[in-house]
Amino acid sequence: MNLKIFRTRYLLLLPALLAFLIGSAHAGAAAHLSGSYQVLGKTALGAQTRVRLELHLVNHGKTDLAVSRVTLWRFGHPSKSAADVPRLLVRRGATESTTQELTVPTTDYRSWTRGAPLTLLVSVESPNGRKSPELVRLSRISRGKAN
Repeated sequence: MNLKIFRTRYLLLLPALLAFLIGSAHAGAAAHLSGSYQVLGKTALGAQTRVRLELHLVNHGKTDLAVSRVTLWRFGHPSKSAADVPRLLVRRGATESTTQELTVPTTDYRSWTRGAPLTLLVSVESPNGRKSPELVRLSRISRGKAN
């Protein structure tokens, strides 16, 4: 009887162990970007606002990363506002900057000016050719009068 209980417990723990190992492997291979942004300019377009952002991305990972696309992340899903970035290489342990123009709802822009976080969905490619999306929560740098 004890052998049957042991086998049952083993069969229940095996899938949990496999899920943990797979999750750990993905976490180790993930890019580790963080960053900040600064609003360089804005243009009101009624219910929309065209925003020019300077993005500073920091690569905390172990490999160089090529950024090819930047999309705003709103309320649990990507927004329709995306920008193709001219291949921006962020070397490991380094910071790279780029300037992007995006059209966003004016309500989102106002929430940023009040301190709400700005999150980007960034498409990155590692040197081995593996492409993956990464959510990057940006902190705000407030300088200038464009805000």
